[in-house]
Amino acid sequence: MRLSVASAITLALGASAFVPNPEQHPIVSKLPAFLSSALDQFKVGDLSSESISAWAEIAKLYPEDTVSAIQAIQSKSKPKAGIKRRPDSHWDYIVDGSETVSALGSKVDGHGKIKGNRLRIKKPSDLGVDAGTKQYSGYLDIEEDDKHFFFWFFESRNDPKNDPVVLWLNGGPGCSSLTGLFMELGPASINAKIQTVDNPYSWNSNASVIFLDQPVNVGYSYSSSSVSSTHAAGKDVYAFLTMFFDKFPEYAKQDFHIAGESYAGHYIPQFAAEILSHKKRNINLQSVLIGNGLTDGLTQYKYYRPMACGEGGYPSALSDSECKNMDNAYPRCAGMIQNCYTSKSVWSCVPASIYCNNAMIGPYQRTGLNVYDIRGKCEDSDNLCYSEMGWISKYLNEKDVISSLGAEVSSYESCNFDINRNFLLNGDWMLPFHKFVVELLKEIPVLIYAGDADYICNWLGNRAWTEALKWPGKKAFNKAKVEGFMVNNKEAGKFKTSGNFTFMQIYQAGHMVPYNQPDPSLQMLNRWLSGNYWA
Repeated sequence: MRLSVASAITLALGASAFVPNPEQHPIVSKLPAFLSSALDQFKVGDLSSESISAWAEIAKLYPEDTVSAIQAIQSKSKPKAGIKRRPDSHWDYIVDGSETVSALGSKVDGHGKIKGNRLRIKKPSDLGVDAGTKQYSGYLDIEEDDKHFFFWFFESRNDPKNDPVVLWLNGGPGCSSLTGLFMELGPASINAKIQTVDNPYSWNSNASVIFLDQPVNVGYSYSSSSVSSTHAAGKDVYAFLTMFFDKFPEYAKQDFHIAGESYAGHYIPQFAAEILSHKKRNINLQSVLIGNGLTDGLTQYKYYRPMACGEGGYPSALSDSECKNMDNAYPRCAGMIQNCYTSKSVWSCVPASIYCNNAMIGPYQRTGLNVYDIRGKCEDSDNLCYSEMGWISKYLNEKDVISSLGAEVSSYESCNFDINRNFLLNGDWMLPFHKFVVELLKEIPVLIYAGDADYICNWLGNRAWTEALKWPGKKAFNKAKVEGFMVNNKEAGKFKTSGNFTFMQIYQAGHMVPYNQPDPSLQMLNRWLSGNYWA
């Protein structure tokens, strides 16, 4: 999930509904006194004229939020409390990174990312989650940085000796991938009685699946330090996969794929690029899949207005005047994002996030509609509109579950809002991750899919950035025939494909496609992994 504005970024809301006319934005040479004082206090160096203009603008619109943002940029989130490290005797396997390096030697690159790490693994006792299927849970420990990543692995129900392996990543940033496990594509869900219910459409029907809680301090993962950028997280994921496949070589020879949704539109291009940068590796990466992702903000933010105003296949959620305000706001939003793309500076990227989220998402959110599904109201604001997320948290906080999995945190949270804030205030939110996709397409296939009822990472914006992407196959991709995605003799969506690139629209699905359309999403996965695609 990509966290909604109201729940995730309080500094970006409270939020006035006022959207100024873009013609009223002169380049300013001096900042407001209160903002200049705040910047001086935190020893911010010289800013470009574009950054000065952006900060002056959001200071005028959201003065309290602006000072809070500057203060938060300079602060660090608190580590999780109540950590209890389990003794080595608790684990069935312990893999030492230095031993991994010695064993693999010249067969893999990136030794510096692996030495000093440990992988602690256990076989969970029977929790009623895919009973009879081989499972592993545990932690990757990056001891030097005191980072501990939790994972839960499920072997394929079908033919694990030959079926591919998939790494699943939820977004946020700051949301646990165990949400994806229990609410979307894993072998079980949790009901209102906090009981497990088998999922016949689990993605491990024909693939082994790893659910990884990253970055640190998300879900069961923890650290005394903090991660606030996708770039830093990518190196940790490379280390985890290298050590996992070394310990379990029976899965290393299989095809490997990375899948995820939402802010994983940032994660996956970076992580896949990190893996491919190591020419000698034991990770057999074959493709990536991104669902309802945030990948190219400059293009995607333009499509919030059409989606909110009846041009995405669903009735308009806003009045004509509100739609007009969004039209007026986008050019300024686009200018700020472009400045972020050019400079990649936190002092350019943060004001772009604050301004654009208020101007392009705020009007829709104030309607009370679900940002993850335009078809209805947000019925449970305490759990990001879905009661299931509360049920999952209750289940994963049960003592026997924590013990069985070897989790070392005192409490599980589905989403960590501090992490979300850290990424936004580090400027990560608006960076141009679509540029990594250009490099990926040179080596592996890329699938971008989108449920067409989602607002926050809507299908219009995802289709638009795939068509705007500057890569050698652009013309052929844009001219490619749009065809029906047939499931059980019914059209479940539309797709276009050319070369290594595919875009798919899934009908009647929100932000979490497997949640709304479990059978089509599984068939989509199976056809993609088989290379049979959509025939």
